[in-house]
Amino acid sequence: MIKTSNFFLIHNYNTVPDDLLKYCNNYVIYDASDDSSIMHTLDEKSYNVIHIPNTGHNITTYFSYFADHLEKGDLPCVIECLKGNIIGRHVSKEYFDAVYQNTFFTYLYEERSMRDRYSKATPEVIAAHNGKDPSEGCIASLLSQSRFIELNSSWYMHENTHPSKYFTDFDDLLRFIYKDPVIPKYVEFAPGGCYILRKEQVELHSASFYRNLNKIQNYTITPGFPAEAYIIERLLPIIFNERCEVNPWMNDDESFDMCLAEQAKRLTEKKEALSNRTFFQKVKDHLKNSL
Repeated sequence: MIKTSNFFLIHNYNTVPDDLLKYCNNYVIYDASDDSSIMHTLDEKSYNVIHIPNTGHNITTYFSYFADHLEKGDLPCVIECLKGNIIGRHVSKEYFDAVYQNTFFTYLYEERSMRDRYSKATPEVIAAHNGKDPSEGCIASLLSQSRFIELNSSWYMHENTHPSKYFTDFDDLLRFIYKDPVIPKYVEFAPGGCYILRKEQVELHSASFYRNLNKIQNYTITPGFPAEAYIIERLLPIIFNERCEVNPWMNDDESFDMCLAEQAKRLTEKKEALSNRTFFQKVKDHLKNSL
């Protein structure tokens, strides 16, 4: 196997990524494991590992690294943002073997098991599914082997599993980050948030920009990580490729904190109003049924 000169930025959780490290010369493992045996094994192997608190997802790791190394001025030329278990979880070994040496923006995602569900139904596929179209009613689709799109419906905003503190949906956060953005009907991204990036793409934004985005998506892991992390996962291709004008508070910590506090207040008021409407509607329905 030829080892790549690309830098592997690995977010790790309860995995010993031995196989992944065979592909590279330079790497760092940010380990969020809560399995002490895994932590011990990583240390015992003398891997370049930094133990970090678990935020429930990987994007905070990438953004923290970007912010720190933007300030130091030593970002690698090509960075592969990976999970310790990416092979077998988000891509096959065959796919990773084919792309790991890419030095251009690459979606590290492949969905073989769901291809019928996420593709246009051919006569052969319909026949294989007993005359039914397996893609009917699906909000997602594959554009190619690794490019995935999803209807911009913010379906993942569920308070009982992934609470939201600042934003109501994808559009709300997109407008908070950018001035007059295009509000897409569909969102294209790599589920899992893994990509190959060039240094120049990371440098489109400031260290403050990345740290401020982490404030939005790193405030709880109970009952699950924030819904805002799902939104930012879907924003990554825009962040790394587009030249949209950023709102000024994104690059100013003090202004950002004030704006984010205002967002939290607005959302709390919105939720309280909705809760009150729901309560009074239930009372109204109860009284109506009692008559």
